[in-house]
Amino acid sequence: MAAVESKSVGLLPEPEQQRIVAAIAQAEKTTTGEIRVYVESTCAYVDAMERAKEVFTRLEMDKTEKRNAALVYVAIKDKQFALFGDEAIYKLAGGPAFWNEAGRQMVAHFKESHYGTGIAAAVTAIGVAMAVHFPYDPAVPHNELPDDIVFGA
Repeated sequence: MAAVESKSVGLLPEPEQQRIVAAIAQAEKTTTGEIRVYVESTCAYVDAMERAKEVFTRLEMDKTEKRNAALVYVAIKDKQFALFGDEAIYKLAGGPAFWNEAGRQMVAHFKESHYGTGIAAAVTAIGVAMAVHFPYDPAVPHNELPDDIVFGA
């Protein structure tokens, strides 16, 4: 009987997946914010931001108590990505300037085919911004969303 391969095998090697999950866990230790990563081979939409919005809603990231969740969306084979923050974190982190800079940092790693490192760098940048505007508070539900990477088709 042949082993069934996970969707993740061809997209990100296990060490890179571990690096990303560790970055998520580390970032969320200092904030009430939530960060998710969604990786797929190709983007079903022309605009990666529209796909990110759909995934954000499908993963129920819009239901966090403080509306401070962020999604790192990557379509590896299409070489598309989007960073999408819920209304509270988007504005407080600095609007388009912050998100564009986090994206530029990610692309610098992607150009060297270091996808895991690039995604982890974006997660870390988002986590720093979240910690400033939404510091950890033991009274607020912590880790409302899983830290694992979600893999699409």
